[in-house]
Amino acid sequence: MIKLRAFRAIDEPNTCHKYVEGHTVVLKDYGVTNVTSHTPVWIDNPHVYVVVAEETETSEIVGGIRVQIADGVLPLPIETAIGHMDQKVLDIVSYYKENGGVGELCGLWNSKSVAGKGISMILTRASIAIITQLRFRTLMGICADYTLPMFTQVGFVIDNTMGINGEFAYPNPNYITRVLGILNAETLETAYPYDKERMLTLRQDFSQLRSEKGPKITYDIQYQLEITNISNEEKP
Repeated sequence: MIKLRAFRAIDEPNTCHKYVEGHTVVLKDYGVTNVTSHTPVWIDNPHVYVVVAEETETSEIVGGIRVQIADGVLPLPIETAIGHMDQKVLDIVSYYKENGGVGELCGLWNSKSVAGKGISMILTRASIAIITQLRFRTLMGICADYTLPMFTQVGFVIDNTMGINGEFAYPNPNYITRVLGILNAETLETAYPYDKERMLTLRQDFSQLRSEKGPKITYDIQYQLEITNISNEEKP
């Protein structure tokens, strides 16, 4: 069985370091070798929330994803990655920050040990489900072409106003990255019906055991998505 749980990054630095180690291994497996050895600044950011997937028997982290909320102090990852390529990226983050708040999904990964279980989709749905606890309206992200179908299912839409028809050459000229947004992270009106239903039922009960169907296997997941500590800025 796999357990998915959510927490504020600053409350579990050791778990965050394990998350980073696992993510680094996956990046290197995909040929991304220029990974910094420094502690990521997001671990000390009170506006970052993490969802990790853990093997219940061993507590090994086999996947994870983060939600970072724009606070006007530390830039969102999308601003750091491609903001210098198009000023509109910075402008749109600033606009949504002042109009209901904005956050970004980032740092999604899963280990080879859970290949075929669809953990990336499960993590993505879970991270969107926790947003009602964090009280912001707009969710952004960037993704490569091969993950675009998954993000489209959960409600992300391509913003064609930035870059070249929504496309950026990132992290290098061999890859195309797209800027995505869920215009309303509370209502999820752009999500596919099945995915919308799964996310809304998680919001109704943050702690539940249920079966999930992956591409190759059906298995049980214990969800523990209620966040016990929330920064004052995110509280209603």
